[in-house]
Amino acid sequence: MSSRHREIADDLRQQITTGRIKPGERLPSEAGLAGQYKVSTVTLRSALAVLQGEGLVEKIHGKGNFVRRPSRKIVYVGGWGTLDPWTAAEAAPRVIVRTTMVKAHGYLTTLLKVPTGSPLAEFVCMSHEGAPPQGLARIYIPRDLVPAGVLGNEFSWRETAARFAVLSSPPAYVRETVCARPPTSVEASALRIGSTVAVLAITRIATDFTGRVVEAALLVFPGDRADAVFTTHHVTDERQHQR
Repeated sequence: MSSRHREIADDLRQQITTGRIKPGERLPSEAGLAGQYKVSTVTLRSALAVLQGEGLVEKIHGKGNFVRRPSRKIVYVGGWGTLDPWTAAEAAPRVIVRTTMVKAHGYLTTLLKVPTGSPLAEFVCMSHEGAPPQGLARIYIPRDLVPAGVLGNEFSWRETAARFAVLSSPPAYVRETVCARPPTSVEASALRIGSTVAVLAITRIATDFTGRVVEAALLVFPGDRADAVFTTHHVTDERQHQR
């Protein structure tokens, strides 16, 4: 026999999947649900945790538990760092961009291979398609490589940043490291996901022909809202091809 919190999760799941509780609708308060099912709030929260883990319910701090709206997936195209909205949504994602100047420290000094305190331009991009955020990008470029007029001019870079593309000059090499991991508390809050939902984390490093790092990008996507596609182009020796 299933435990009580499983029975509650099954009942709520059925209400959600049959449309009795609609996408975007706020569930009754946890205390209210606990009273409705005649269980403790601990048991009720265990039931909600099951639904949160399945991606059916999301808990928004200070607001309550909501039925998640179905999200179309976006596609991250590796090697150049663009979002491909045409394969995933009827309209291009809406992106909020914030630019500022920061000083390199800790992990950033390692990624960009610069001394501590070096000036960097930071571009923070949040991608939306509908209500839920679909991606978060933090892009860093050495200050001397940022074109004039970019800092403080959000509109001029909105189209480029909307695709999370490389913001500096085309690099000679791009290296991307991909992993699945739990979100940090900041990422979970920004992307409106639970701490148990895995994220797709991509660290992209772009270098020029001299080996200088011209850009470092830290990209995070909810695992159920994005796919990453990487294409390898095999170069065949022409002399071997002619044999």
